[in-house]
Amino acid sequence: MSAALVVAYVIFGVAGFGTALVASPILAYAMPVAQIVPMLALLDFGAASGNVVRNARAADTSELRRLLPAILAGSIAGGALLLHMRPEILLRALAWFVCGYAVFSLMGPRAKSRLAQGWAVPFGVAGGMFGAMFGSGGFVFAIYLTSRLERVEAMRVTQATLIGFSTLARAGLFLFAGVYADVSMLATAASLLPAMIAGMWLGKHITLRLSRRQFVNAVNLVVLGAGIALLLRSR
Repeated sequence: MSAALVVAYVIFGVAGFGTALVASPILAYAMPVAQIVPMLALLDFGAASGNVVRNARAADTSELRRLLPAILAGSIAGGALLLHMRPEILLRALAWFVCGYAVFSLMGPRAKSRLAQGWAVPFGVAGGMFGAMFGSGGFVFAIYLTSRLERVEAMRVTQATLIGFSTLARAGLFLFAGVYADVSMLATAASLLPAMIAGMWLGKHITLRLSRRQFVNAVNLVVLGAGIALLLRSR
């Protein structure tokens, strides 16, 4: 279980998301499924917060101002949709979009112009929505940020800030619902902290050795993996 967490947080350290998609299938063999998402929300918040605290000045504050209100709105909408429609329909549509985008980005020509800042609203809403519904919306933020920001460190820290905000909101809901009253789950989360820290350390040092193009390709590979995992989940 610790080895799976190390790998998951190496990916998180590089791409800024992907923990649940990598670790959940393996953790499911060792602990109740209902505990996995709340536990990973705590660990993800800790990992993202550590990145932000150490490198706060690298974050792009203008992008954060545009994205955070949209993420909040999307989280509320996602909670409402979860109660009133079949989520597997949205999940399947999202999965095909994500896979198509990732394949185009990896194989297609480089974009000559970046996305306009107005795209922050739909991407923020979509990321917040799917984060609330499925516990995984970070790849939506990554698609937007890699098309907007030039510096690798700015992309990485801005992504970490968005994930920290998203997971804090999710953890708050779990706390309000009494999920964290389970002492055994909190003990498991504490025991996995060294694996999270080791994975984040490795991920950060890998990122420092990547050019912008290599970093974007790495993120797109994780996005493609996320899309495939979502397709499998939507069956």
